[in-house]
Amino acid sequence: MILIIDDDSAIRSSLSFMLKRAKYDVQAVSGPKEAIETVRSVTPQLILMDMNFSLSTNGEEGLVLLRQVKLFCPDVPVILMTAWGSIPLAVQGMQAGAFDFITKPWNNAALMQRIETALELTAKDKTADAPVTDDDGFDRSRIIGKSKALLDVLATVKRVARTGASVLITGESGTGKELIAEAVHLNSPRRNKPFVKVNLGGISQTLFESEMFGHKKGAFTDAVTDRKGRFELADKGTIFLDEIGELDLSCQVKLLRVLQEQTFEPLGESRPRKVDVRVVCATNADLEQMVREHTFREDLFYRINLITVHLPALRERREDIPLLARHFAESRCRADGLSPVELTADALEFLSRLPYPGNIRELKNLVERTLLVCGKPQLTADDFKAQYHPSVPGTSATESLQGLTLEELEKRTILQALEAHGNNLSQVALSLGISRAALYRRLEKYGISFND
Repeated sequence: MILIIDDDSAIRSSLSFMLKRAKYDVQAVSGPKEAIETVRSVTPQLILMDMNFSLSTNGEEGLVLLRQVKLFCPDVPVILMTAWGSIPLAVQGMQAGAFDFITKPWNNAALMQRIETALELTAKDKTADAPVTDDDGFDRSRIIGKSKALLDVLATVKRVARTGASVLITGESGTGKELIAEAVHLNSPRRNKPFVKVNLGGISQTLFESEMFGHKKGAFTDAVTDRKGRFELADKGTIFLDEIGELDLSCQVKLLRVLQEQTFEPLGESRPRKVDVRVVCATNADLEQMVREHTFREDLFYRINLITVHLPALRERREDIPLLARHFAESRCRADGLSPVELTADALEFLSRLPYPGNIRELKNLVERTLLVCGKPQLTADDFKAQYHPSVPGTSATESLQGLTLEELEKRTILQALEAHGNNLSQVALSLGISRAALYRRLEKYGISFND
């Protein structure tokens, strides 16, 4: 049974009609007193609740009722209904235990999607968390590992992927957040629809609306043709918003409106367009701290993190390092048409001890660089030690690079590579990912002398 709590009879009637058409049992009451009497005697599957029940519009009645309802039905999801201007009030409700909020006037399809998501997630949370295995139909895509820390993450992904819930993936840089986003999409009902990736850190404030919502021909000086935005490209599928912590406040407002209303307007067009997307976000920033510092909107934070998946750092799942190292070596050999390369036991033991501030990305780089530079059928610990260049002890990467210009940074990197490879220019160029000719030009540019 779904319980509706609203003092507006028209809203109670329209919601009841919509839910009954969707084959749900419904009970509607007009205020807090009747609501408490109901939850004392029966436990609803879900509650739709208004925030105001008198002439007062501060929402205090709604917050009090929410806390009372949670005492009787702690596991029942509550979706709050509020006006757009009262979103800060809805955020307070989320902090007090509400599952989600929707603004009035709502879109029926969007509301039904949130109701179904809440019911599905609640039902799945009541089942035991079985570990994810390779034969249970779960598509891991390129996710490698069997550590408990990783399996716990995959168990959460498996539970929520089939719903329409928004997902926020957190974790340090290089932990594989994009792979988790892909796994959410591949194991969802939208798997055969588009998966659109957007790096928000690479989109300037001036281009945000054009990139995300598209534009019509003539909307601005360089708009010579119509262009579809990322949201329209992702319609019926999943949009992955990477580095969402990099989004400035003005763009956050525009994004929030699309996520809330599921509509957008291309630049140069005044008619709203409907879009149906599942939103997955990722960040290596501390969004909660950013909310406290007022650099990230609290209402947007609660909109995107209905489900939070935190990816462990590689140092927290060391038992996966040998599996990952072998995988990267095999993949590189296959991609370059090389003979298979073996990693000795002492090599794997050495790799498993490293700190990896760059996480999986750093391990991949080290394995591939060692494989290509050494060119041997068997790689030992000594081979990896020769290619491993840790940062200066006691100095973080940020501290050591502060105040450097791009040219100073490039010069320092070249000098470090020359020292590491004994001035062997072929190996230096290979480790830097450039040609010998490009390396010569840089040596001349920076006046670096060498003996090859």
